[in-house]
Amino acid sequence: MIPDFGAAVPGMVRGYCGLILLLVLSGCATYPVSELPPMADWEARNHLLANLTDWEFRGRIGVTSNDDGFNGKLRWQQDADTYSATVSGPIGFGSVLVAGNSEFVRLTGNDGVTSILANPQQDLRERYGWTIPVQSLRYWALGIPDPSSPATTVFNGAGQLARLDQSGWQVTYSEYRDVGGQAMPKRLSAIANDVKVVVIISNWLFK
Repeated sequence: MIPDFGAAVPGMVRGYCGLILLLVLSGCATYPVSELPPMADWEARNHLLANLTDWEFRGRIGVTSNDDGFNGKLRWQQDADTYSATVSGPIGFGSVLVAGNSEFVRLTGNDGVTSILANPQQDLRERYGWTIPVQSLRYWALGIPDPSSPATTVFNGAGQLARLDQSGWQVTYSEYRDVGGQAMPKRLSAIANDVKVVVIISNWLFK
């Protein structure tokens, strides 16, 4: 069951339609972007991006898990170690807020009820039938591994991160775009067992 995102729509149809809508509705608005400093190599890039303290991105997210799934707008805001991710579903179904840091994750559903997730991935799976790697997504969206656990990386011919295997997830980067003078991810997908998460980033903001 997925009460927050249109349970009346058959799950399998909703999942496939969601991924299609991601391609069509990836967003066209523009927001201010500050210049990013030079990144001479992978080590420098990894270090600089991991230590950014005030940034955000906007785009769309689609999640499918077996016959269930959803798609919606995604706004991610990072302030030092604290993140706030707002997922807005189809019109009429409200939004969900996931916020936290390295010590806790707080979920506020579209009914306004807030709860602490002791094990975010497991708790989301039990509540909705799907899950997303919320604590690692901060780093994966930037195109770098989560420094809290080991990772295997594969690079493309341009020296950009093409694939990342970490914590049971395989993250693939299929498209980059120039942002503030640097190549930043535009489209990535993360797969673990029966779950697939697709994120299309339309706008970056570095403050």
